[in-house]
Amino acid sequence: MPSKDRRKLVVPVGSDRRTGRERREHQRVLVSMEVDYRCDNTFLFAYITDLSVMGIFIQTINPHPPGTLLNLHFRPPGGGPQIDVEGRVIWVNPPRKHDSINPGMGIQFVDLTPAQRQQIKVLVRTFAYLSDDEDPVRGNS
Repeated sequence: MPSKDRRKLVVPVGSDRRTGRERREHQRVLVSMEVDYRCDNTFLFAYITDLSVMGIFIQTINPHPPGTLLNLHFRPPGGGPQIDVEGRVIWVNPPRKHDSINPGMGIQFVDLTPAQRQQIKVLVRTFAYLSDDEDPVRGNS
């Protein structure tokens, strides 16, 4: 009687095992911009320390929990039209007692209109000094 092959099918695992900053799909640029944001009926002020076409990092010692929706309002340095968008807190770097390095929250933009997305792409290009031929959505590769 032939024996049954009970081995499971071996499926190759993808080689893309990026971690940390390497897992980001969209180019991030370091910035220092003021942001006003609203959560429920609370108005707050903080600083954006990095920016991509998909989101921002807001440096604050009072981050909101993941899932929180925020109304964001920021203006590019040197002028330009104010950017008003919605964002959701995706992750939090809480402040710690002795080693509070970069406390804050990662925000993902939600429901961007094509005009808002273009406005943010232009801002990212400005900070990254990208040419018009490079697309910050896909990064530099």
